[in-house]
Amino acid sequence: MSKAARMLRIGFGLAAVLAAGVALGADPQPWQLNMGPGVTEVSREVYWLHNLILWICTIIGLLVFGAMGYAMFAFRKSKGAVPATFSHNAKAELIWTVIPVVILVLICWPSTKTLYKMYDASESEMTVKVTGYQWMWKYEILNYRGEQTGVSFASRLDAASNAARRLGSGVDPAQVTDGEFKSYLLNVDKPLVLPTDTKIRFVLTADDVIHSWWVPAFGWKQDAIPGMVSEQWTRIDEPGTYRGQCAELCGKDQGFMPIVVRAVPRAEFEGWLSAQPGSTYGQQAERTAQTETSEPVVPTQG
Repeated sequence: MSKAARMLRIGFGLAAVLAAGVALGADPQPWQLNMGPGVTEVSREVYWLHNLILWICTIIGLLVFGAMGYAMFAFRKSKGAVPATFSHNAKAELIWTVIPVVILVLICWPSTKTLYKMYDASESEMTVKVTGYQWMWKYEILNYRGEQTGVSFASRLDAASNAARRLGSGVDPAQVTDGEFKSYLLNVDKPLVLPTDTKIRFVLTADDVIHSWWVPAFGWKQDAIPGMVSEQWTRIDEPGTYRGQCAELCGKDQGFMPIVVRAVPRAEFEGWLSAQPGSTYGQQAERTAQTETSEPVVPTQG
């Protein structure tokens, strides 16, 4: 096998390693080279598009730089190469104009389809309002399956991480864990609990400056802007705990407002929702059931 062929195989091997460096879970893993596929339909489509475009760029790069390298080596002056005298070639210019246009159209079609899907929050079964503050998140579960819930709470950096981040506290950040997970600056005092297999609509805003709500496993991030309401949605396929952070430079404590979402089956979520302080979930159904089962009043004859 020639040296050039061996180098080409090595190049393809490196590209395959980059494309195959998938996270074992939703959170980043040690030595992870590629983005993770996530736990939602949208995140998996974004992951597929990422790999597709990565391969296209890799092949283009190999062809272009391979041709340049070959030309510099095979047609060097020391071998007596004589440069051509023409200034341009209409056929060549047409080819290197048409081929990039075709590639861009092929990329545009699935990308546009995914973008439309990412912003289609219609037919959602649940609405969660997210408000960013310096430096915490407030969650309000506005409705669930057509019923108002009355549940709202703030979510802040948990006490252990807050103590560990302070100089001279005596707390070792490496020892701050959430079970086996090293959760320094990534855990909160009250996580957002969401049901799986449910289309959830998010409405996002902020009270002071621009924040950005970002959970990588969901496949999107959305700015929370004061005086403006933004919209996104997700449907979580797998139960688990998914972490994120504010992705906007919102002030000196921007690094200390993590996001923790705990996804659970519907039955478990409904139990959690009913048990929250101020929750009205289930009361409407109880009143309806009582009305349906109560005996009708028969008017008496005068």
